[in-house]
Amino acid sequence: MNTSQERILIVEDDPDISDLIGRQALKPLGYRVKIVHEAPLAIQEAVRFAPDVLIANLNLSGLSGKDLLVALSSQGMDMPVIVIAKEGMEGDVIQAFRLGAADYVKWPIREAEVVSAVERVLVQVRANREREQLARKVKETNLKLQSRVRELTTILGIGKAVTSISDRYALFDKIIEGAVFVAEADKGWLLLREGDSKIFKLSAQRNLPKSLAEKIDQPWDDGISSLVALSGESLSIYGPPLKRFKVSRLGKSALVVPVKIKKEIVGLMVVVRDEPKPFNPSNKALLEALSDYASISLVNVSLYQAVEDRASKLQKVAETSREKEKINAEVLQRVSKILETPLNVVAEEIEVFARNLETPINQQQIRSIESIRANLHRAMMVVDGLNLLENANKSPNLVTVSLVDLAQQAISHFEKKAKEKSITLEKEFPPEPIFVLADIDQVSQVFNALLSNAIRVSPNRQVVIKIQQDKDGHPHVYVKDSGPGISRENQTKIFQPFFKVDPYQPDDQDHLGIGLSLSKEIIRAHGGELRVESQLGQGSTLHFTLKSAN
Repeated sequence: MNTSQERILIVEDDPDISDLIGRQALKPLGYRVKIVHEAPLAIQEAVRFAPDVLIANLNLSGLSGKDLLVALSSQGMDMPVIVIAKEGMEGDVIQAFRLGAADYVKWPIREAEVVSAVERVLVQVRANREREQLARKVKETNLKLQSRVRELTTILGIGKAVTSISDRYALFDKIIEGAVFVAEADKGWLLLREGDSKIFKLSAQRNLPKSLAEKIDQPWDDGISSLVALSGESLSIYGPPLKRFKVSRLGKSALVVPVKIKKEIVGLMVVVRDEPKPFNPSNKALLEALSDYASISLVNVSLYQAVEDRASKLQKVAETSREKEKINAEVLQRVSKILETPLNVVAEEIEVFARNLETPINQQQIRSIESIRANLHRAMMVVDGLNLLENANKSPNLVTVSLVDLAQQAISHFEKKAKEKSITLEKEFPPEPIFVLADIDQVSQVFNALLSNAIRVSPNRQVVIKIQQDKDGHPHVYVKDSGPGISRENQTKIFQPFFKVDPYQPDDQDHLGIGLSLSKEIIRAHGGELRVESQLGQGSTLHFTLKSAN
């Protein structure tokens, strides 16, 4: 029995035939049946009744069943039609099929034959309906997925912007543009706290009226953000409750999310919709993720600004100085001294910030923090390189010093980095101290350059530092790595500035490429020689001699 109340329209001018098909055969099975007696009425009723199947007699008076098929097709009505034909009307049946008929029954007919024909056609109708429903669901799912992909792409783009854009205005504009998009809002703005005060300035906006957009970098109270600044919790409000606040002049639904650094609110991100449609949990989660990016960007912008300020001052000094060589020496010294302490402080602040984030951070945010750490490490490597360059240009200040102590200090400096890369630092030192005549700063930096190079090319293996006196009584230092080794033709070139063993390898941004070159000059100034021994696949050994203090 039919349980879905499928609709059947019968077009028949013979009451006996319509009674047999409708009342006796189909209604008992649960079908909703409608009967009309002529084709023009059938077209009108088809619009109102929307039948799943239409049954029509080919031999209707007035407009025939074939005329009805033509009329339905011209009206764009796509419904299956079963035609009734008497014996001898085979030609008309064929024409009906050409006009779009789905099936036919021959009169006189039994009830079972009518039911069988209707069921055959309805099987197709149901299958088509299921396909249409499935297609609609697939389309809806695709639209949702496309929306989610666009949102995630926006988040990814902002994450990249956080680590690559140093202009604070461009960066904040990018964040607010993304906030409006992922929250499906019409307007948005970012308020940042001014220093240690409780005043918030408008720092970026999207689609605000011109009179408000001109308030960039000026204090502004939207009437609702101050509540979030006090509570520290995100706020979603819409409809009549929003009318109590000044922000209701800008929209009928608002979402405010705090921007925090180390649990301290430093900014407020606001998005607004023109219609009183509430923001859903997904909108809130995405906006809070962007809020975390905003907090990271504030730290990042401060770092970039500090470096740019220092660089700007140094550039002005260089432009106004008359003695080029003297200026170069001063710039090297000032850059290394000015940047070294701030970079270390910023590195510590980044670690504290990452540990104290309230909201669990996602993988993209983790990658952003790691990118900031990597950039800080590279900046500190630049400072080390500048210190090495500065010392290499000085004449050595020779004093008596323990060579083992200098080596041990360098090992202590690199222990953490080696551990992070799963590298073992092996020491082979003599039981008795070996004293040499050396400039402590210069030789210490040679140790640093050799260890840094060895660790860089020995992932997940070991580095050996060996000290001994050779047969002539000269103190000898060996630093052996577990890297890929160096070909014989390249062994004479590795002491050239910026030389790369593999020309197709991307530039390594973790070092300046001058460490070995400057180390060779320092050792020569001490009356020794820095050399390399290597075989492909068996690592390399860099070694040098110094003058004994005895």
